[in-house]
Amino acid sequence: MSNIVVPAEKDNVVVLPEDVQLSATVEGYDATLEYTEDEETRVGRLIDTRFMPWILFSTFVLNMDRTNISNAISGGLPRNLGFTITVINNAGSMYAVLFSIAAFFGSILAKRFGPHKVIPAMVFSWGLVTLGHGFIKDTSQYYLIRALIALTEGGVIPATLVYLGSFYKKNELATRLSWFWGVQTCASAVSGLMASGLLQLEGVNGLNGWRWLFIVDGIITILAAVGLSQALPRSPFHTKDGFLNFGGWLDSRQSHIAVTRVVRDDILKLQYESRVTLNDVWETLVDYKVWGHLIITLLGLTYLTPYGTYLPSIINSFGFNVYVANALTAPNAILGFITMTTLTWHSDRRGERGWHGVFANTWLLIGFLLLEFVPDDAPKGVSYFITFIISGAPFVHPLNIAWMSENTGPIGKRTVASGLIIAAANIYGTYAAQIYQASDAPRFHTGNYIIIGFVATTILLWINQKFLYIRLNKQRAAVWNSKSQDEKADYDATTKDKGSNRLDFVFKP
Repeated sequence: MSNIVVPAEKDNVVVLPEDVQLSATVEGYDATLEYTEDEETRVGRLIDTRFMPWILFSTFVLNMDRTNISNAISGGLPRNLGFTITVINNAGSMYAVLFSIAAFFGSILAKRFGPHKVIPAMVFSWGLVTLGHGFIKDTSQYYLIRALIALTEGGVIPATLVYLGSFYKKNELATRLSWFWGVQTCASAVSGLMASGLLQLEGVNGLNGWRWLFIVDGIITILAAVGLSQALPRSPFHTKDGFLNFGGWLDSRQSHIAVTRVVRDDILKLQYESRVTLNDVWETLVDYKVWGHLIITLLGLTYLTPYGTYLPSIINSFGFNVYVANALTAPNAILGFITMTTLTWHSDRRGERGWHGVFANTWLLIGFLLLEFVPDDAPKGVSYFITFIISGAPFVHPLNIAWMSENTGPIGKRTVASGLIIAAANIYGTYAAQIYQASDAPRFHTGNYIIIGFVATTILLWINQKFLYIRLNKQRAAVWNSKSQDEKADYDATTKDKGSNRLDFVFKP
């Protein structure tokens, strides 16, 4: 017989002040609810099989639309519109700024209007803009359309992070985030395969092949938005929302379990439906621990913009034709998906974050060292295999997000931090877009040296963040354990410390 899950005297090391406990409510939460581990496992599986596929579908569509620009570049977009990769790089920098601004507000909009409404609206908006790419005619229109795509795409990932937090426990989130970003790599693979076919429509109905690529992607995205609007529930307690949920996939008891298990895992989620305040923004901005994760993001993801944008072109320079070069990006993406999900699953299982990040970045460093120092006249199969190694390095951005999220509280602060880290995951593009220059093409040796420096620095940052949390845990434990039971009770009753600032909050290193 499976164990009974009962209300604990203290559901989390974090205890909300009494006034917050009284005012904070989450629909469906039952403080007295008892259920078996088998029941909770069943609910978790239903969420994974009925809710998560739609989330993965939304990010699949997002990354297809984000990566098709690299396929279009290799298919002749700059040449057809009459400009060089300098315009591509400048537009990439502009995109990064606007995407980051939109990302910062994405989580806040999700709190205000609900992720189930915000996400489909955003998908529909950028679907229209993606479609519009197929009809641009000059440099100014290219800049305009890239600005619009950044503003419409930017908010969806932080909105999704807010959404996932209401369905999953802390020790489940990193693995689901690896699925989330893993599907993005699969989307890159599919985008490459689609491009290898659609680019061959060059001249059909007087349109370039890359225009067909955007038109098809745009239509798919618009249809996806309609489906998402009818499939995403308001919360685990409202799975009957939308006709694609077919009357609901959690019954009444399961709905209560779905909400209660998440709140018991993190009592701060009693405030999950509260809106973000200016004080939440300020507390996030002055938290140096959050900044550690933001800097890891800024430096650690720098390689993605130059390498991702020009990967089909780099493979093409090895001697493969343009259609084969685009198709060959697919195996790279698939390997990256496998290694990322495996590493993140292992991190969740072991309850460790820092060394996993160091391992992934060391792998990446080795790949770029090989890319730089293998001779230019090496056999094209050898050169391609090096890109396979680089792309296969586990992508640790979802791990970093989960690490920051589980070590940041209360909920308002965590929400703002989610928006900031997605903003950081794109603002780096302002300088990263300039790393590969036309004068350095097609092998970009100077740019690769710069990337090697960024990756090496990132390894040191992961190590620093890990030992920061270890040190803080030791310092706080020493102070907390020195208190008597009466002093601890007095602290709980009178402290103004909240969330991760409390003495009894334990960081995960």
